[in-house]
Amino acid sequence: MIAHRATLDVSRALVHHVARLLHAERRRRGTPKGSPALTPFWQAVMILRWFRREHDIPKLGRDHRVSRATAYRYIDEGIDVLAAQAPDLQEALDRAQADELACVILDGTLIGIDRCAEQILSVKGEPIDSWYSGKAHQHAGNLQALSAPSGLPLWISDVEPGSVHDLTAARTHVLGALYAAAVRRLPTLADGGYDGAGIGVHAPIKQPQENQVLSPDNRTYNQLLRGLRCLGERGFALLKGRWPILQHITAGPSAIGDIAREPLS
Repeated sequence: MIAHRATLDVSRALVHHVARLLHAERRRRGTPKGSPALTPFWQAVMILRWFRREHDIPKLGRDHRVSRATAYRYIDEGIDVLAAQAPDLQEALDRAQADELACVILDGTLIGIDRCAEQILSVKGEPIDSWYSGKAHQHAGNLQALSAPSGLPLWISDVEPGSVHDLTAARTHVLGALYAAAVRRLPTLADGGYDGAGIGVHAPIKQPQENQVLSPDNRTYNQLLRGLRCLGERGFALLKGRWPILQHITAGPSAIGDIAREPLS
């Protein structure tokens, strides 16, 4: 065996922030001081290593000299503690208005998962695999998100199966609140997958059928919309790039929303 040193590429301030959250959670639960195998600081290091794509949890446990079961439990605790800090949808919209954002960007993504088949009936009455996404050609979870025009993630939804269309997922989790926000003059910009979403959600105008072309006004509208939306749609790219575990999660789908919901800085 050859021992070597490694550096965790996150700030010490972030580790201390996560450690404080874990310490507060231990106090809330009444955990006796000194009883856990790791201090909040080193549990935070383990959790952040996992977010940075050191996804072999048994190996993380060996590195930190805890059992496999304890390592899995510590990771789960960290996900729960971080997810609890995320704002809910109304809080995110209120913050966007308080910050005087010109709009919010609605976008969806598919995050690959390890998942056994789960058969359901489609709207046509045909058996399909609920978590299999034909768009991504893999098992995945569908997440909806709101971002600021700059691309900063503001809010992330609970997960839907990969077979669910973006518009359907948005209707379940976010559109109702966006209609109310539009009344308060906070519009939403979205891509063509949200065509027909409703009041206050602006999507590109589709190309007419039978080889007709869009009018100059409609082409200009689409071009302006793309220009305003493009930076805001970096939200998922920022999350997946900074925290590679979000590119593919070896976990049950119910955990995906909790993992993604707290955009660690």
